[in-house]
Amino acid sequence: MKNPQVDHFLLEGCGRCPLGGTPECKVHDWQEVLIALRQIVLTSGLQEERKWGVPCYTHDGANVVLIGAFKNDCTISFLKGSLMKDPDGVLIKAGENSHVARIIRFTSADQVWNLEAILKKYLAEAIAIEKAGLKVEKGPTVKEAIPEEFQRKLEELPALKAAYEALTPGRKRGYLIYFSQAKQSKTRAARVEKYIPKILEGKGFHDR
Repeated sequence: MKNPQVDHFLLEGCGRCPLGGTPECKVHDWQEVLIALRQIVLTSGLQEERKWGVPCYTHDGANVVLIGAFKNDCTISFLKGSLMKDPDGVLIKAGENSHVARIIRFTSADQVWNLEAILKKYLAEAIAIEKAGLKVEKGPTVKEAIPEEFQRKLEELPALKAAYEALTPGRKRGYLIYFSQAKQSKTRAARVEKYIPKILEGKGFHDR
């Protein structure tokens, strides 16, 4: 079932940058791609929600898939993609050293529809992984103290925690340093919110 909040996302964007709600918002550049991805994911039976400003699809409350629009493409992100078999070889790491999420990039609606059968097959596998309760092995940890504002988000958002734990020690350290540099709690919280999507993509603070 379509969620009105995702309809709003398609109209106004994620709202996480100053371009939200303006003609310059990147969401407007990828309408056909986003709508095609949405239509296919909705056939899977996943629950459509909106988290971190973007469409998120869940099974029994667990985050399974994200859809996002970026400057050069759109992506569908399988949040436990590292556990998937990928017989068609279409999944790629969200970031160079990503251990958890796997994504597929698109630059046209035709590309989406050409992969419709594969996408449906992979969505079914992602749901089966969630139903089986399979877990992604935790990545290495770092010794730096985690700011309270970030720790709260890690506890509130299992997908964020899994993605963060899968980052390399250097990438983890980069985020902790940046978050901790802010003297005020309000500023630290704002920084955390801003970089949640990037962490979910498996990217470090300096990655593009």
